[in-house]
Amino acid sequence: MFHLKSSYFWILLIVISSTSINLQGQQKSKPNILFIFADDQNFNTINALGGYEVITPNLDQLSTNGVSFSNSFNMGGWGGAVCIASRTMLLTGKYIWNAKKANQLMAKNSYKTPVWSELMDGYDTYMTGKWHIKKPAEEVFKNTTHVRPGMPNQTATGYNRPLHKNDTLWKPWDTSKEGFWKGEKHWSEVLADDATNFIHEASKKDTPFFMYLAFNAPHDPRQSPKEYVDMYSLENISIPENFLTEYPYNEAMGAGRKLRDEQLAPFPRNEYAVKVNRQEYYASITHMDAQIGKIIKALEESGKLESTYIIFAADHGLAVGQHGLMGKQSMYDHSIRAPLIILGPEIPKNKKVNADVYIQDIMPTVLELANVKKPEFVEFHSFLDLAKLRQSESNYTSIYGCYMKTQRMIRSNGYKLIVYPTAKKMRLFNLENDPNEMYDLAEKPEYQSLKLKLFQELLTLQEDMNDPLNLENYFLN
Repeated sequence: MFHLKSSYFWILLIVISSTSINLQGQQKSKPNILFIFADDQNFNTINALGGYEVITPNLDQLSTNGVSFSNSFNMGGWGGAVCIASRTMLLTGKYIWNAKKANQLMAKNSYKTPVWSELMDGYDTYMTGKWHIKKPAEEVFKNTTHVRPGMPNQTATGYNRPLHKNDTLWKPWDTSKEGFWKGEKHWSEVLADDATNFIHEASKKDTPFFMYLAFNAPHDPRQSPKEYVDMYSLENISIPENFLTEYPYNEAMGAGRKLRDEQLAPFPRNEYAVKVNRQEYYASITHMDAQIGKIIKALEESGKLESTYIIFAADHGLAVGQHGLMGKQSMYDHSIRAPLIILGPEIPKNKKVNADVYIQDIMPTVLELANVKKPEFVEFHSFLDLAKLRQSESNYTSIYGCYMKTQRMIRSNGYKLIVYPTAKKMRLFNLENDPNEMYDLAEKPEYQSLKLKLFQELLTLQEDMNDPLNLENYFLN
């Protein structure tokens, strides 16, 4: 009897040991994940992806070595700071109006559902840069450095400019204006230093890492060293084809003259002011690109590059003079569409995917890469099968967009319907024939049935999103 029990003991010990070895093997097999997040970067500001005026050699290299998504969207925002909504959706995995509720609970310190970094079981998690979420980063990451606010401080001289060619009160390289220069070293450079330091320490360990690197750039104030601004001569910067001196529905849609983002350039808009703002915008992107190059080099030197997935994205886009707008508080593609690149093991090189995704799909995608089961509360979908070219159709039949109570949007089958409830106005665009969204079809008789169809689809989407705005009160009564 003693021998029998002893046999059972040794069998059990072997099973436990084997399980432990397997678990260790699984942990070691988990890939490293590097997530790089830009702030306010338009989808067409990467040279290799069509932003031919912008110098981005390192982002170009990421695109060449991976898969780029041509149609990646942010849903919008529940307030002027669209960044908060985008990042809260990303961290919680919830669609926008459910994310708003999560944000409210976070503000009261009563949100108990785990966020993205807390789901990364078996990972050494790290965060540096812009946070802009109510739940403290230090509570949800194991390691943090230089957690930044929503934006650097702005000065009065940074607004309503330039008024004319002799208006030189603001210079992007002037460190006395602080902003990105607060602390004497540009925040993008500090982030690169933080990231390379963490990579160096991680290279000494076997534990896989998850890095969340959130640049504040190219958000305003758009500051960078003079050498980067000098890369862009004003005469070589083109005026957007959809340039307007002022958007006709800016007040009704909640992006009028009192909105902070819109106060950056003078009213009415003029071509010179738009060129200067775009010059500084491009310079900030190129400067950020150089810092990304430093991070990738550090990863390569650490010996971890081959076992690391790299994802680059932005929280949303930015108008910078398109449609008479400067900010991101609109439903036009320049504001809701952002770059998205993924590369790493088993990801094809130099491929583009046209299927619609949301930027926040990054969260469940990373969970899948990390072999973490997606929780039921995560509403977004992994795009890993799309990235590996095992799937061609989008996980979404249409794309939903919203901004406060003043804008709603649906993007479906090559058309976009934008709704301004308070103005009782709809705008309809054929995205294939009119990618710059310049020719409104909403009042043309031959498009009335399509407009109604898209509006009905939008109402259904609102239900799916728990959207509190009743559009029928504005249009069907």
